Amino acid sequence: MKLLKMHCLTIEEACLKLLSNKLDRFSVEDSRREILEELRKKVESCRKCPLWRTRKNPVFGEGPVDAEIMLIGLGPGYHENIEGRPFVGAAGKFLDKLLKLAGLDRSEVYITNVMKCYLPENKASEDEIEACTPYLDKQIEVIQPRIIVALGNVATEYLFKKFGLKRQSMGKIHGKIYRVSSLILQAEIIPMYHPASALRNPPLRSVLMEDWRRLGEHLREKSR
Repeated sequence: MKLLKMHCLTIEEACLKLLSNKLDRFSVEDSRREILEELRKKVESCRKCPLWRTRKNPVFGEGPVDAEIMLIGLGPGYHENIEGRPFVGAAGKFLDKLLKLAGLDRSEVYITNVMKCYLPENKASEDEIEACTPYLDKQIEVIQPRIIVALGNVATEYLFKKFGLKRQSMGKIHGKIYRVSSLILQAEIIPMYHPASALRNPPLRSVLMEDWRRLGEHLREKSR
């Protein structure tokens, strides 16, 4: 009877521990949401660079607060500026197809940009990047993604510099996996051509599709 009682107590303790772990997880998720919501408000009122004058809606980012995969592009275009959401134009439609090639859905990943305000000429100055990237840094710190897909040159250059990686041309590094470790993050950075580049340069379409297929294979291997 004593053995049975001890066994029952062990099961009870295990159940309580499981419940406690679930509550802790929910608590962490709530905390992440709160921090990101406060950060969003700061972005909405930000006037650190001249880009605030041309924005209609700042594009903070969207996705699960505990997403294992984060996608980072350059910045909002015309359609993104109207809707206040990332990648909703033609490049966004192509991105959705690329995600499917990797076995992913948009709802599973967190999508954001280096720049949060509309870029009328589709480019940002060094001063503008310096002013805006603290928001991105905080998003990365809070979400803690395991994989960061850098979409295009600007996102790649910023992340490589941030984590001390040697920068090479996109033609040499696209689709490759770079493991980084710091006090705030352990992750894999995977540079990719920006989806919009395939719209401007159709031959890149097949390159992008192959890179995303390989990303899917990598994800399946990691999940085994």
